[in-house]
Amino acid sequence: MSAMIDDLQNSDNLPDRAGEVSVVQTHISLVFVADDFVYKVKKPVNFGFLDFSTLKKREHYCHQEVKLNRRLSKGIYIDVLPVIFDGEKYTLKGGPGEVVEYAVKMKRIPDKKLMRSLFSKGELTEEHIRKVADVLARFHLNALRTPEIDQFGRPESFKVNTDENFEQVEKYIGITIQEEQFDALRRWTEAYYSSNRDLFDERITGGRIRDCHGDLHMEHICFTEGLSIIDCIEFNDRFRYSDTVADIAFLLMDLEYHGGESYSEFLWNEYKRLAGEEEMESLLTFYKIYRAFVRGKVNSFQVDDENIGSEEKEMAIKRAARYFQVAYSYIEA
Repeated sequence: MSAMIDDLQNSDNLPDRAGEVSVVQTHISLVFVADDFVYKVKKPVNFGFLDFSTLKKREHYCHQEVKLNRRLSKGIYIDVLPVIFDGEKYTLKGGPGEVVEYAVKMKRIPDKKLMRSLFSKGELTEEHIRKVADVLARFHLNALRTPEIDQFGRPESFKVNTDENFEQVEKYIGITIQEEQFDALRRWTEAYYSSNRDLFDERITGGRIRDCHGDLHMEHICFTEGLSIIDCIEFNDRFRYSDTVADIAFLLMDLEYHGGESYSEFLWNEYKRLAGEEEMESLLTFYKIYRAFVRGKVNSFQVDDENIGSEEKEMAIKRAARYFQVAYSYIEA
């Protein structure tokens, strides 16, 4: 994989003219950032909830990524390109050779247009928040709903996600999460399921279980012309098929993680007015905890990633610990 990374950082091997090409690694992707475009290659990993272990699966999920993300963005997700090895080098320009990977080609979004950048510079306004609330409320009210999707709103169905989280995070106790936090969050989650069966059922009958985005946080919201929301979950339907409150809870939690509690409150008030949500605060807390725990888990995974250096791993540990602390703070409130 290191040879492919080196070759695709050479702009001569890309389909579009570029100067310097940088690479960003996540636990599941290699992202090659050029001047005007971004090329995202999925890593051959299998975390159980995500399986990119074969080339065929990686190709399939590349196409899913393009298809699903076009729901909330226009002109950003362009195509799926084969990564070809001709015996000497890896290229995205086509030509003879063996197809060894696939890459999603995206239009590059200027960092300054991201919600996270506007927030960090103190330039995020109430008008920005209103626009996000409007887009998300309309998306959630009109997103696909089927009897199959409804089943993912049942507590025993969603419990698959939370059980999996606790199982996968347990190995990181003492590294990214303290045992006291882990045990308290698991007890609280179990108790919530036991006490709120009727609420989960009401959400289903009320049509609130939809094919959502699944990964709503500030780095995925772009104030380009109009508003674009990118990088939805393509690799596992059960992470998108969810309560609409679970979807927006991610963004609200992300704002609070970064110290934007007032923005979070304003967004929630605008959204619930537009989406017709009332008295869902306890459910919102449940899903905020879930979202913070997931982010802690994802950052914890980087501890075991052989492609990431020690300094990056240390930063991932700190991020994970912070997310777990945020999750814990919701049950202390």
